[in-house]
Amino acid sequence: MGTGKRGLITAAVTVVCAVTVLAVPGIAFAAPTPTVTATPTPGVGSSAASTVEPGKDLEAVREKLDQLYHAASVATDAYNAAEERTRKQSAEIVELAKKIVQGQDRLDELKDRAGAAARAQYRGGGLPDEAKLMLSDNPQQFLDGAGRVIQGQRATKGLIGEMTRTQQDLEQYAKDATSQWQKLEADRQVRAAAQKKIEKQIAAAKTLESQLEKEEKERLAELEEAAAHQAQTAWLDSGILDEIKGKASAQGKKAVQFATAQMGKPYEWGAEGPKTYDCSGLTSQAWASAGHGIPRTSQEQWKQLKHVDIKDMRPGDLIIYFGDASHVAMYVGDGAIIHAPRPGRTVTLAGAGTMPILGVVRPDA
Repeated sequence: MGTGKRGLITAAVTVVCAVTVLAVPGIAFAAPTPTVTATPTPGVGSSAASTVEPGKDLEAVREKLDQLYHAASVATDAYNAAEERTRKQSAEIVELAKKIVQGQDRLDELKDRAGAAARAQYRGGGLPDEAKLMLSDNPQQFLDGAGRVIQGQRATKGLIGEMTRTQQDLEQYAKDATSQWQKLEADRQVRAAAQKKIEKQIAAAKTLESQLEKEEKERLAELEEAAAHQAQTAWLDSGILDEIKGKASAQGKKAVQFATAQMGKPYEWGAEGPKTYDCSGLTSQAWASAGHGIPRTSQEQWKQLKHVDIKDMRPGDLIIYFGDASHVAMYVGDGAIIHAPRPGRTVTLAGAGTMPILGVVRPDA
């Protein structure tokens, strides 16, 4: 085996092995539960809290928790996007590695054929063609043989051309594999940075929540519910529900049925089921179950799917929330959504107007 072939095959095998390692669950895509170390915060969950107006203090806590979980949601979208890209890049690298091995095998075959043709020409060489014609007992036989030689020379030239093209293909495959590998490494770093940010935000939120007394947690839950109720009421009071008359498509009904069946399952960032979900993991899997694939992240769902007016919304459509498109839910009718809210919560039914709506998209437009 030639040095060139060994180098290419070694590179291909290395690529395949490396991609295999990346694809192993729990290694590159693991999402470990962050370890939370409580740090006392003045005025929260301590004797100092009694000196501060309870409602006002807890409202500040609620707003802070919203900020922390929103930041975690944004980072989760970045993580999911990078993960989706690495899946595609890994698959591309594997295919390129296969092409490199197949191309090298083809090149070896062409070299063997070219070598055999060259040896045959050498054995038939020696005297010039004119001398062979004069010495031949059968000039016609010689001419026929000369014609075959010409054909053989043309075939050899064709072999050399194919060998050159195959070699060029191999070089391009190697360049493409290197490029994909570099992109893969860059996205791995993006994922790692996003994971650190997610864990940091969630840890801070859990630390803040852990310092609340039981009564404070109950009051905080009441404040969250009141804020959601106020937002939903304001949305409904706009009269928007009277304008929404759309009926679900056949695929939309299937997507809604899937999302409804997931209610009660825990939220987990980066999760796509079947036991846990994040917001876009739920919506993408719901539509996949309906036989219609959509982008993995809420931001890409907003970018790539058809936008529809809120008044034209129908069950199965996706509502994108916040100005940065960091949250998504599925509209199920009657002013309600099903979504995976945030860490510590489960897939649940909520009012469509409980969060700031950026817009609506339709997967099966």
